[in-house]
Amino acid sequence: MKILVVEDTQSSQLVLCEILAQQGHTPIPCHDGGEAMAAFAREKPDLVLLDVVLPDTDGFQVASYLRQQEAQEDWTPIIFLTVLNNDEDMARGIAAGGDDYLFKPVSEVVLNAKIRAMQRIIQMRTSLVVLARRLDSANRELRRLSSVDGLTGIANRRHFDESLEREWRRTNRTGSDLGLLLCDVDLFKRFNDRFGHQAGDDCLRLVARGLADTLDRGGDLAARYGGEEFAVILPDTSLGGAIFVAERLRQAVAALRIAHPDSPHGVVTLSIGAASIPASRNTPCQHLLRQADEALYRAKHAGRNRVQHQAPLTHPS
Repeated sequence: MKILVVEDTQSSQLVLCEILAQQGHTPIPCHDGGEAMAAFAREKPDLVLLDVVLPDTDGFQVASYLRQQEAQEDWTPIIFLTVLNNDEDMARGIAAGGDDYLFKPVSEVVLNAKIRAMQRIIQMRTSLVVLARRLDSANRELRRLSSVDGLTGIANRRHFDESLEREWRRTNRTGSDLGLLLCDVDLFKRFNDRFGHQAGDDCLRLVARGLADTLDRGGDLAARYGGEEFAVILPDTSLGGAIFVAERLRQAVAALRIAHPDSPHGVVTLSIGAASIPASRNTPCQHLLRQADEALYRAKHAGRNRVQHQAPLTHPS
């Protein structure tokens, strides 16, 4: 261990450093608080032996400073060296960031015992930090998986619903428009019947990736809405902007050239319903969904492989 030894009495410091060196530790001697604070930042010791009485300040202030310099997950044990043994001084030392006391003159047996105890605490704490990081990483992965569609790898319906509600509330505050696209893979049942479910799954994955790759704004969200349906949330997007994005998505999927012999277009295509309205406290976000769904119905019944839009409805009074 690297041990910072902050002791202004030269003879005491020499004795402490000799004991530590004999035990296989690396002592870093300091004579005052200023030197100790600089050495702490430079050397990053594993433990600090800190005299309470120093020529330029007191050990309590030094301990408080050292604690302020530590990163959130770091901890360096601080053991005070003192001739003071009243309860008030001990309480003050713990409050300043100290972890233990050694009373002068320092006993070699007690010093070694306390260092071994601090080593065990450091090892246990390190194990807990590692475990906490693993748990945090696992929890992040679980949250990610809970929001991702297992087949296509884009956002799932749950994530879509939560995002739409959140964007609706945000738009309600800002007064901007919220765009929404509902997309349906044309004649997908026929595709599945001809090529089988594995090919159907591959098709949906390719379509999902084509949608996600075509969206170039960070706030836009493509999600699997259900079955062969997809949805796209377009924050701060007017109806004209939503129609423009919808047409880009339609063309991107057609450009994949996924063969579909049972479609009049010969390849897999999308029908898309586009809608955009400003949010209102008096209107649920289902109002926007209904408009996009009606527009999608019109696109499918107008021949598929096209974009249709529903003119924004007036809000209920």
